Amino acid sequence: MNPEESQTPEPIDEWLAQKQEQSNAIEHPENPPVELVVDTETLSLSVDNQDDAAFKQPISNAEVIESTTELTEDSTGELMTQLETETTALGSEIESESQDNLLYAQAEQRLAELQRTEIALKEEIAILQGSYKTLQTQIGETQTALGRLVQETLAQLEQRKQALQISVEQLERRQDRIRNEMRTTFAGASQDLAIRVQGFKDYLTGSLQDLAVAAEQLQLVPTVTEREKPTVKEAKPVESQPGTPQFAQQQFQDTTKQIRRLIDQYRTKPDYYGPAWQLRRTFEPVHAERISNWFFSQGGRGALRTMGSRLQNILIASAAISILHKLYGDRVRTLVLANTPERLGEWRRGLQDCLGIGRPDFGPDRGLVLFEAPEAAAQKADRLVKANQLPLIIIDDSEEQISLSLLQFPLWLAFAPDPKTVRNYDDDF
Repeated sequence: MNPEESQTPEPIDEWLAQKQEQSNAIEHPENPPVELVVDTETLSLSVDNQDDAAFKQPISNAEVIESTTELTEDSTGELMTQLETETTALGSEIESESQDNLLYAQAEQRLAELQRTEIALKEEIAILQGSYKTLQTQIGETQTALGRLVQETLAQLEQRKQALQISVEQLERRQDRIRNEMRTTFAGASQDLAIRVQGFKDYLTGSLQDLAVAAEQLQLVPTVTEREKPTVKEAKPVESQPGTPQFAQQQFQDTTKQIRRLIDQYRTKPDYYGPAWQLRRTFEPVHAERISNWFFSQGGRGALRTMGSRLQNILIASAAISILHKLYGDRVRTLVLANTPERLGEWRRGLQDCLGIGRPDFGPDRGLVLFEAPEAAAQKADRLVKANQLPLIIIDDSEEQISLSLLQFPLWLAFAPDPKTVRNYDDDF
């Protein structure tokens, strides 16, 4: 056996065995050290040196040399491939380990930051809890103070309410007492006084007029008698006295036509903005029938059944006043008779509204005079007749009886109450 052959394969077998052990160790490494790379490089260098030495030895057997050369080349290629794979794996593991170390360091830094944040949050929570307790205490104190304030305010308001109620009751009693005093004392006494003053004034006026007439009739200078001249008597038509108008006789057809024309005008063509003393309200056929009956059937002297309302009665009386003013002008003086001041006030307001007149038209020497007593109205009418005036006496339906002294005058209009209807005159208007 050639000694060269026996010497050559031993180091190769030993190297292969070591390499297999190293590969087994590399396949299952627990913690691959960095020195393994250095050993691998040294081993590769030794193998190369051994290969060079083997090639330098003389070759006695060509087949053995060829087989050995092939084995060496195959083993070297496999070993180089293995080494490269192992080297790449080790590099990646080292890089991953370095990355893990970096991530670990970052995680430790983040953990430290979170721990510091936790400590700060705990301190803030403690501060907020203290503030919350303080606010709860303050809220409780505020609620207690508000409750006490509300109770005190309610008590004060109750006291004020009771005081106001007492004051209101006192004022109401005082108001009732004043009203009673005005009704019983002031109103009654002043009205009685006004009636007496008016009666005395009318009496003085009449007396002064009578005195003036008497003075005119006195003969202060003796009259001179002269010879009477013969006079030729002429026949004159019989005329009625100017103070007694007649509407129903045959010889007053012109006046009758004028009255009918005025009634038709009031009914068909009302003038709501006409002059004073002209009717300014709507005149219905029932009103026209009543006023026509009073003029033509009763001759201006008679009673008409009430219309059921003082306002309607005032409307009919206003039509009569308007027609008479149209016929006789300022000679007509209207005397209204009612038994209470309230009803006279209603007549005054109603006549103002229907005829377009004002307060200056009411008075003892004006177009309209208001009376509560029939005696005073009769005295005034008598003086007007003597003064060549034309009195129109209007009697309210509240008068239960008509004085006989009023029936002697040429014009009077009375409203008779309806016996089938019970009315409350205070409810009118």
